This record gives sequence, structure tokens and C-alpha cells, in this order.
Amino acid sequence: MKKFTLITLVALALASCAKTDDDMAQKMLTRINSLYESGNYRAALDSITVLRDRYPAAIEARKAALVVWQNASLKMAQADVAQTDILLQQTIAKIASTTDRYERNMLGVKRDSLQARYDAMCGVVKMIRMRQKQEQKQ
Repeated sequence: MKKFTLITLVALALASCAKTDDDMAQKMLTRINSLYESGNYRAALDSITVLRDRYPAAIEARKAALVVWQNASLKMAQADVAQTDILLQQTIAKIASTTDRYERNMLGVKRDSLQARYDAMCGVVKMIRMRQKQEQKQ
């Protein structure tokens, strides 16, 4: 009986010293935050995916990572909207100055494609902001 009690106490002591998923995920979360702060949004998103796969039980770390995920996704979408807008404005300006019918038609196709991308990315930005507002209310 004494051996069983001693073995149980040793096992409990060893188990209490083991790091939990939250402790180990916290190290990854620190790295994710530094990636986000440095503007490396794609690497931050990739690291969050790894965190979710490796530590599915690390609830608090995953909640914190979700906020970073939304912010990084928002920043990437906003940058995409800005870049697409620049390309769209350049294409529209080229259409106005082009006299060749074929080139003008091809630029029109490019303009339509850029406009569709612009509209889609604006929708992504709106959805992310809406989701962030919903989570702030909760």
C-alpha cells in the first residue's frame, strides 16, 4: 500500500511539472504576435494554423490567436484593396488614352476583372469588420 501511495505521489508530481498545451502554445503565440507586429501577416496566419493543429486543447491561446488572425487578415485585405484600386485607376486612365480598338477592348476586360476583384476584397474587409464587432459585443 505504501508503494502504491508513493508511486501515485511521484506520478502526480511529474504530471504537475509537465507543461500544458496552453503553456506550450503561449510560446507560439508570442512568436505569432511578433510576426504580426513586424508586418509579416502571411507568416503570422501560417503560424496560427500550426498552433491550431498542434494544440487543439489550448483554448485561451486559440482565442488570442483568433484576434491576431482577424487583424492580420484585415490588414492583408486592405492592402489588396489598395493595390487593386491603384491598378484599376491606371487601367481606366489607359483606356481613356488608347485609340486602338483591340487594345481598348483588352483593357476593358482587365478593368472589369480588376473591378470584380476590388468589389470582392471590399466585401472581405466588410465581413471581417462585422465579425470583429460581433465578437466585441460578446
